[in-house]
Amino acid sequence: MSANKIDVRGPEGAIVQSLRAHWKFFLIEGIVLLILGAIAVGVPPVATVAVELFIGWLILLSGVLGLVMTFQTRGSPGFGWSLLSALLGIVVGIVLVMWPLSGVLTLTVMLTVFLTLEGVASIMYALAHRRESSSRWELMLVSGIVDLILAGLILAGLPGTAAWAIGLIVGINLLFGGVALVAMALQARGSAPATP
Repeated sequence: MSANKIDVRGPEGAIVQSLRAHWKFFLIEGIVLLILGAIAVGVPPVATVAVELFIGWLILLSGVLGLVMTFQTRGSPGFGWSLLSALLGIVVGIVLVMWPLSGVLTLTVMLTVFLTLEGVASIMYALAHRRESSSRWELMLVSGIVDLILAGLILAGLPGTAAWAIGLIVGINLLFGGVALVAMALQARGSAPATP
């Protein structure tokens, strides 16, 4: 039998074993999230523009790739709709990249929806792990609750909060996510079996 045998008792056992085996990667990811979160909280307007530019480039590249694929499959049904979709992606991407402040309100609403869904998912994940004796489920629960609170605050302050909210919310979210990952990694390191 292999010393690194996978625990097949269930998904929770596999997750715990994977966390113990790869705790260093979780620790590094947590530290990176903490650094990025601190930067975003320190200068939220800059972080807001950075997030919008990133999304603008993603949409633009998606539109360009869609246009290429549309012309490669021009004989297939729905060519016109595919062409329209690709051109729309290119135009929206260009607008967001060239004038990043134009879509801040829309992105702020999208971020609010994302934080709400992520908060619910984090809370459900935490509740699924509450039977374990560790405190990491409590950290995930707090992270999910914070996401929901942030989503409520940003929604209540619209449209005035749109200029800085994306950067601040993303920063706070990164900080809490980083803290949770670092805590989980350190706890997994303490419970990992010693390597020979």
